[in-house]
Amino acid sequence: MKIQGLAAKTSGAELEPYSYEAPSPQNFQCIIKVLSCGICHSDLHMVDNDWEMSNYPIIPGHEVIGEVIEIGSQVNHIKVGDRVGIGWQRTSCLSCRDCLRGSENLCDEMQALIATGPGGFADYLEVDSRFAFAIPDGIKTNVAGPLLCGGITVYSALRYAGMGSGLEIGVIGVGGLGHLAVQFASKLGNRVTVFTTSKDKAEFAHELGANETVIVEKNQPPSAPSQPLNILLSTVPASIDWASYIDFLDSDGTLTLVGVPDAPLSIPGFPLLMKRRRILGSVIGGRAMMQEMLSVAERYQIEPIVEIFPMEKVNEAMEKVRNNQVRYRAVLSHQL
Repeated sequence: MKIQGLAAKTSGAELEPYSYEAPSPQNFQCIIKVLSCGICHSDLHMVDNDWEMSNYPIIPGHEVIGEVIEIGSQVNHIKVGDRVGIGWQRTSCLSCRDCLRGSENLCDEMQALIATGPGGFADYLEVDSRFAFAIPDGIKTNVAGPLLCGGITVYSALRYAGMGSGLEIGVIGVGGLGHLAVQFASKLGNRVTVFTTSKDKAEFAHELGANETVIVEKNQPPSAPSQPLNILLSTVPASIDWASYIDFLDSDGTLTLVGVPDAPLSIPGFPLLMKRRRILGSVIGGRAMMQEMLSVAERYQIEPIVEIFPMEKVNEAMEKVRNNQVRYRAVLSHQL
């Protein structure tokens, strides 16, 4: 079948119509009719080739929600008519040690959706059905996409840092990632402290469920929270006062990074040694973690806050994301 997409043909270019032929799905493949697709900053990085892994023409989009219209002969966990979502990961080897213990996202042969083929800024998408996830009935189509990237990123990071309930959890930054982290942490019964440079976002963090906010003044060290933190999640893509934040951790506390700092970390050793603290990095999540996250999101009514654009206004939407003018996630929809 011929698929109509929106592609950047050179680095940094605007997206324009582009079509390609997709074969009939074989074995574990399936074809979905795209209903909506979130826009992530990673889409911009890929369009701009910031990570030197882009292949042009590139069709972005890795927060895809769609309806299954055709399946391969080996597909038995989803069926035609199901509503499914596809995130950053296209596939993995499914046989290495990481894959066999449920960490497919850590597989050395992991393929990213838009780095190894077309993404979801299109009318249809062919994917490996084993990385297409049934979307629970209680999650709306136009808000589901960002959960498949931003949602799983923060949820997996918090869970692997030890998040349960009854803990003191800090979140640095209230953006596309942070506003979801606050919801997951608070609705699962934890006390949440938010660190932000914005008074408006501090007020909004309380609406999301934060118990305490710390406004960090420019070029000033952050003030300490009222309680030592068991987990501190950094969602910001910048270098910050790591030494101060390490000191905010309780004994056996964990600093977890999902935002990529713009310079190597500078961390003093003694505060880690003397309180047995640790630093953890995390990226998306495996298939079991994805399903758990979607279940939690439905049960506790956790939703990304989105601004919805019709698919034909993709360049306008991308520019707003590029200029940080969207609070908090942008979504392209075929349903407008």
